[in-house]
Amino acid sequence: MKFTDGFWQLRPGVTALYAQEAYDIEQTTDTPDGTGIVVTAPTMVIAKRGDVLNRPVLTTTLSSPAEGVIRVRIAHHEGAHWHGGFELPGADEPGAGEAGAGTASVSADGGELASGALTARVAPGAPWNLSFEVDGRRVTGSGHKAQGYVRLSPDAQVDGGIVGNARAEASAPAATAFVHEQLDLGVGELIYGLGERFGPLVKNGQTVEIWNADGGTSSEQAYKSVPFHLSNRGYGVLVNDPGHVSYEIGSEAVERVQFSVPGEALEYFVIAGPTPKDVLRRYTALTGRPPVVPAWSYGLWLSTSFTTDYDEQTVNSFIDEMSARELPVSVFHFDCFWMREFNWCDFEWDARVFPDPTGMLERLHEKDLRVSVWINPYIGQRSPLFREAGDAGYLVKRADGSIWQWDLWQAGMGLVDFTNPDAVAWYQSKLRGLIAQGVDCFKTDFGERIPTDVVWADGSDPARMHNHYAQLYNRAVHDVLTETRGAGEAVLFARSATAGGQSMPVHWGGDSTSTFASMAETLRGGLSLALTGFAFWSHDIGGFEGTPDAGVFKRWTAFGLLGSHSRFHGSSSYRVPWAFDDEAVEVTRIFTHLKMRLMPYLFKAGLDATRTGTPLMRPMQLEFPDDPSVAYLDRQYMLGGDLLVAPVFSETGEVEFYLPDGEWTSLLTGERVTGGRWLRETHGYESLPLYVRPGAVLPWGAREDRPDYDYHDGLQLRVFPGGSGRRSITVTSPDGTVRTYTADLEEPTE
Repeated sequence: MKFTDGFWQLRPGVTALYAQEAYDIEQTTDTPDGTGIVVTAPTMVIAKRGDVLNRPVLTTTLSSPAEGVIRVRIAHHEGAHWHGGFELPGADEPGAGEAGAGTASVSADGGELASGALTARVAPGAPWNLSFEVDGRRVTGSGHKAQGYVRLSPDAQVDGGIVGNARAEASAPAATAFVHEQLDLGVGELIYGLGERFGPLVKNGQTVEIWNADGGTSSEQAYKSVPFHLSNRGYGVLVNDPGHVSYEIGSEAVERVQFSVPGEALEYFVIAGPTPKDVLRRYTALTGRPPVVPAWSYGLWLSTSFTTDYDEQTVNSFIDEMSARELPVSVFHFDCFWMREFNWCDFEWDARVFPDPTGMLERLHEKDLRVSVWINPYIGQRSPLFREAGDAGYLVKRADGSIWQWDLWQAGMGLVDFTNPDAVAWYQSKLRGLIAQGVDCFKTDFGERIPTDVVWADGSDPARMHNHYAQLYNRAVHDVLTETRGAGEAVLFARSATAGGQSMPVHWGGDSTSTFASMAETLRGGLSLALTGFAFWSHDIGGFEGTPDAGVFKRWTAFGLLGSHSRFHGSSSYRVPWAFDDEAVEVTRIFTHLKMRLMPYLFKAGLDATRTGTPLMRPMQLEFPDDPSVAYLDRQYMLGGDLLVAPVFSETGEVEFYLPDGEWTSLLTGERVTGGRWLRETHGYESLPLYVRPGAVLPWGAREDRPDYDYHDGLQLRVFPGGSGRRSITVTSPDGTVRTYTADLEEPTE
């Protein structure tokens, strides 16, 4: 939300009060995290006693929920309603509690709260000055006119619109009061993250609304909005608000990152580095780390696509043809029309096309396949479950007690109220029936179009629930899979999320179009999401909307199979490779087999993510933070720590990419290339820039037909030039067998 008109003026209808000085600074134990500091900041400099009268203040409280994390709470009226923040499992780790994770002190020099590598300092008096240091180096701070309480008149002109006018479903509801903070944006400082954003990877100069929406990948909207940003200066910031958060990243006050929330209070966490991996480690410890996902889920997922016609015979023809062409499939996915039209969701197979679903699932399992089915949290009016859920009070209601319904997506649909424990249990009971029948996992579609003119069973603030709904929805499904299938076997294919959603993998990029431009924006979304702590991610190979030409499909196939999870899926047309041309079949074979060989390496990277929060698909900025040449790169990435991937986004095969310092080796050709420079190459469809990091040791699996084999049986260690000494690597098989291998880096081998 933009409140100002240039440097000096406010926009029409806007009034603002700012923290002007730290009038008094006190040590306290009355914080959510125990020991901390509370600061009274009047909205004018107090020069005489009479100045304290009729004078609002902002109260700023500092505390530490975990080592290297400082909580900042800014409140205008402390007693006003606050709808609460995110679930923070890491706040209960050892070190938190009554004593707090930080050490507070107050002196004539001001207040200080130290927590691990991170220190917050509040200077006494005027002007207002709150600074943050990592390892003794100042990284950012809140200065003059940074902490503000803003009120809007009914006709206030902000963001070029009139507050109070009717707004689209994708927009946040109007509000009349906001609290904002502005943190310094240093010279050369770059900001990343904020969830799955499909525009430029570097967020400087952008205005970003944290408000989940079903807008596709070719828009400024996002399915996964996360109010967490990561700075290249060695820190991150999480705004602890599941509701609407508005960001101006150098786009209003160009020297600052501004974030604002409606209401009377704003809470945020500053999270220490000094490296980006350190920030993500602490951030994911606070908000939740992903669990282990099963090895079979890394294999190729083949889908029916969305509106295509299919039955069991169609499914079998696809699977048998894939097998005949030596194209290994691990998961077969049934999209929406496994259920009868207008009945979504009733969780019943459409008997007209699937008369024997239990038998069909048994036959698919006999072909060594896992089965995924599409679900969503909406219950259409025609579904037999609509009356059942409505009568039991399991659907979200309007203020007058009637069931909230609309016709966008499903006629007369209602929305399951996951704030009601009984509704959660009811919804999970339907999923248990499918699991007992033979379904292995679920694609949890939708969860973004959540209304705000409703009443929730637990009294939740509707604005908070708009983004947070995705968390409750995915949690309900993930929990029942963990319960029925066991830890390490639960996996989703989820579209919507917010902070903490990384603890319920996997997520996919949403509805893209079938073009090279959309392929590139999809990658930008994945990189942005990775910089927000999401470790496992996928996308629709070939694009969702429309039908790709053969060139797009083949290039996207190579890209899609060099990630943690890979799925062929589309809207109105099938994505089986022979539907494009014979070369598409060969490309699929080459890169599917390659991924199977890489499984010992990929599975280990996945296990590491569960312990450290470092994602499998790593933006170059995450892996090479000291190389300024990678700062803006958004067309390449690291797959794990040792493989550099540069997808080809052109029909001609021309691709430009950057190799960091050292001697890199092409995994596909064995060619050695000196890095520290840009390269331009031309690749056929069966190739792309895929380079191995200097000195890497890749555990190379022996099988090409499946992802979940014994990685130790026939394992090779591929040693690449550029290192010295000896290196030990650990390989874990899907059955949990762990072995450590040692390689001599001075003797490269293939």
